[in-house]
Amino acid sequence: MKITFYGTRDYDHLYFDVLAADPEYGCDIRFLAANLDKDTAPLAAGGEAVCAFVNADGSAPVLETLAAVGVKLLLLRCAGFNNVDLDAAKRCGITVLRVPGYSPEAVAEHAMALAMAANRRICKAYIKVRNNNFALDGLLGHTLYGSAAGIVGTGRIGAAMARICCGFGMTVLAYDQYRNPALEGLVRYVGLEELLRTADLVSLHCPLTPETHHMIDADAIKMMRDSAILVNTSRGGLIDTHALIDALRQRKFAGVGLDVYETEDNQIFEDYSDDVLRSVVVPVLLSFPNVVITSHQAFFTRTALQSIAITTMENARAFARGEKLVNLVE
Repeated sequence: MKITFYGTRDYDHLYFDVLAADPEYGCDIRFLAANLDKDTAPLAAGGEAVCAFVNADGSAPVLETLAAVGVKLLLLRCAGFNNVDLDAAKRCGITVLRVPGYSPEAVAEHAMALAMAANRRICKAYIKVRNNNFALDGLLGHTLYGSAAGIVGTGRIGAAMARICCGFGMTVLAYDQYRNPALEGLVRYVGLEELLRTADLVSLHCPLTPETHHMIDADAIKMMRDSAILVNTSRGGLIDTHALIDALRQRKFAGVGLDVYETEDNQIFEDYSDDVLRSVVVPVLLSFPNVVITSHQAFFTRTALQSIAITTMENARAFARGEKLVNLVE
């Protein structure tokens, strides 16, 4: 099988090169730095499959172009698929496979790192000390031990975050449509409103769907404690950015940690250090001293990259052999 990889970086070669050389997978990989969109889709001509990441364009026009050049398989080397028009994929005869879970502990650990960095003003403290300023003004935080954590979404990542919070000595509340039996005895499931009103730390770990879009809106933010810490390592669209900014201007939240945010798709994984950002979201959010933002890196550990590569290649092999597709997106 010939696979065209879109939006690749040097770190993508770490494990995919090794696996591609394994005759067990029997594939030929072509790496492209360009991301998948309507203009780059024709570059997949001559191959049966394409592989794309979370920020790729999986809209109907792109899928139609891929189908026209002979592509039958879209491999997502990520868990999320909200950027793919699944109806169009079915219409075009393109099978979509994903990586449903890869080192959930990596994302959960990053979520707690964001919470701690925002709470204890780690970024500000680092800059102060670099400038030989050892005063503690502006660095006052909250003790997490004995406080309440609210986990929204208790899949593998949310469950990992719940275990971390338990390790911090926190009482853990959880909200999900489906209870995770693995968390029995560790968390107490409550309604979303109760969680928002009670939790000192609210961490989001659910997929972006029409039902969860802007689940943290102005009304939800009003329910939350002024001293709460809000963390999002899932999808930017879970939070209404304008409502968040308005709340921050009213001195809401002890801290906010974001690895994802609305309008990020056009700039994540890119270097704009010598350019001007088109989106005003990041500069405005970073103007608040209690906000910490990272660039969609929660997944970014060696363990996770290896898991992503293995599952992606196993998905490709299963498709080529006509085997059962356990990671099919429908």
